[in-house]
Amino acid sequence: MWLADPQNILRVLGPGLVAYGLLILFLRLGGKRSLAKLNAFDFVVTIAIGSILANVLTGTSLALSQALLAMGLLIMLQTVVSWLSFRSDAFQDLIRACPRILLKDGVIDEQALKEERVTRGDLMQVLRDGGFGRLDEVAAVVLEANGTLNTIGKREGRDALETLEDVKGA
Repeated sequence: MWLADPQNILRVLGPGLVAYGLLILFLRLGGKRSLAKLNAFDFVVTIAIGSILANVLTGTSLALSQALLAMGLLIMLQTVVSWLSFRSDAFQDLIRACPRILLKDGVIDEQALKEERVTRGDLMQVLRDGGFGRLDEVAAVVLEANGTLNTIGKREGRDALETLEDVKGA
């Protein structure tokens, strides 16, 4: 049957609208970082919040008050963790992955590829995506803390790459 119980519609609409509205409020209070997925912790929080909201909309086992408390707790913890990370390098090092150079000055770091579980083919694809045809055109390829690969091309007159100061292998 298409609709066994009309109250199921109200069960989705009522708590769903409230949960969605409060989620927007929580995200505004938590700041832009709540959706930025800057690191693994941010990514996990974003996925968990989505799962909680989905459970409110489709499930019957999670009360609206429990869902709101869970979403609020996750956003509060994320805010505390980001505040501590900003104020303590030791705490930041504990929870944040370090970016890593996979290629520098046209030379591939095979050990870094192996340790980071990035294939040579993945690296070559990133270079091709960046419009590079030769390795010696590339100053660096960095595997960022959030899992993205960034390519920095060589330019005339550029001696140092200041953006690599916090990158392992720089």
